[in-house]
Amino acid sequence: MGNGAHALIQTLVNAGVDTCFTNPGTSEMHFVAALDDADMRGVLCLFEGVASGAADGYARMADKPAATLLHLGCGLGNALANLHNARKARVPMVNIIGDHATYHTQYDAQLQSDIETVAKNVSSWIKTTPETSQLAADTAEAVAVAKGPPSQIATLILPADVSWNEGAQAAQAPPPAQPPTASDATVQAIAQVIKKSGKKVAFLLGNRVLRETGLRAASQIAEKTGAKLFCEVFPTRLERGEGLPAVERIAYLAELSSVQLNGYDHLVLVDAKAPVSFFAYPGKKSYLVPDNCTAHTLVEPHEDAVASLEALVDAVGAADTAPKLQDAGRPALPKGKLNAAKACQAIGALLPPNAIISDEAQTSGIKLPTFTSGAPRHSVLTLTGGAIGQGLPAAVGAAVAAPDRPVLALVGDGSAMYTIQALWTIAREGLDVTTIIFNNRSYGILNIELQRVGADTIGPEAKAQLDLSEPAIDFVSMAQGMGVPARRVARAEDFNTALKNAFASRGPFLIDAIVPSEYEGLKLKALPHMLSALGSVPSPVAKAIKKKIAP
Repeated sequence: MGNGAHALIQTLVNAGVDTCFTNPGTSEMHFVAALDDADMRGVLCLFEGVASGAADGYARMADKPAATLLHLGCGLGNALANLHNARKARVPMVNIIGDHATYHTQYDAQLQSDIETVAKNVSSWIKTTPETSQLAADTAEAVAVAKGPPSQIATLILPADVSWNEGAQAAQAPPPAQPPTASDATVQAIAQVIKKSGKKVAFLLGNRVLRETGLRAASQIAEKTGAKLFCEVFPTRLERGEGLPAVERIAYLAELSSVQLNGYDHLVLVDAKAPVSFFAYPGKKSYLVPDNCTAHTLVEPHEDAVASLEALVDAVGAADTAPKLQDAGRPALPKGKLNAAKACQAIGALLPPNAIISDEAQTSGIKLPTFTSGAPRHSVLTLTGGAIGQGLPAAVGAAVAAPDRPVLALVGDGSAMYTIQALWTIAREGLDVTTIIFNNRSYGILNIELQRVGADTIGPEAKAQLDLSEPAIDFVSMAQGMGVPARRVARAEDFNTALKNAFASRGPFLIDAIVPSEYEGLKLKALPHMLSALGSVPSPVAKAIKKKIAP
């Protein structure tokens, strides 16, 4: 028998959790010391939000949980935004939160807080272990809950004395639980809806069905029945590119998503929720399924979505139908003054095979799907919960989980500043991550939202809250100061060269891409009026406008 920390870590390892993203403090020192005696990789992050975002990115690519090591309630609080994104992504994760020794809590020391209350916002399972002898069993339970089904976030609170006391023995991992498939009655009922003559059907795909097997099954159904395939606006992990079925992402702007869904009689939800507007807006709908459209749920979160979709393939008679696959195709390299669209074009022209894209480009990345549709196969990780500051940490976790795959992080300048510390971890670990900062010196998405919410007046003070130009942020200096080589570019030719060089050599690199905002001046002012008009123009016109705004 050894102390609690050794038993905890060995139990994690026994259960297949061999990576921990850490930002430790005094209460976690025995856990830190125990890392030297276990087959556990510790990855130091300089901010808790980087640790939680990295664990999220890791889980999306490894299909298993990583652990985080966080310091007390304050450390957990710093991690909350990316834990929120991870919860919305429905990924597995085990949080180890150090706490004061059990006998010390009565004194209400400076860092004393109600950790369980903080954790409730982002955890499906929470437990404080009161005794060292119980720690291994609690750890094994946390991992089992995290793995699911469904995948969840488990938070284990570790008092310091439970960690340092002797008398603990590591536990073995319980056997993995196997998810059931959707009931035959559900599959047959949806099959009858799809086969009903004269009714237009769309599918909304999410989570695990956006991998190759699920995409091929969905495409078989679409080719057999004429159904339309959509995926969530912010998917957890989307496989795309040459040789894979293509799906159309639901647009971020509610007015555009309404155009996409208009005219369908039935919407089949496969590992996805019915689409809703990201925010409420005066005079606009929140629930985006059309009034005359019925939503059908194929699977519950604990069920095997891919196997259930394959059962639906058989039920509609599509087993012998070939899926429609994306042809290979690359855009030409762009020229002239750089803008966001040209940067996306260059990415489409140069993206290496088997890349992972961590996409938090916001408005600057709106044309990325168009330019990369025929690129070599790649994975796309997106901002599932909408809390910015995910792009760089998720890239860290993805690179740790898949070290043989190049990672491309696309981040807006405002978003980058939330978790810029991730660059240090990228350099320290020697991760093959190319970072592109779309530097338009503003919160571009918020400039759009300021117009859309119907604010009465937009004066200089209001505009200043969304402006990042005074002073201009020097991302090259910051990157270099944290050990990441970097280059600033303002012309497409220079961007092409920088991106080629970054992809040609392993290791970190950052490109500070100076681009104008996608929407500014008259174009920005006209956008809300254009969006409002979509509901009153003929459907072909609305779709043409939608394609121009968000292809």
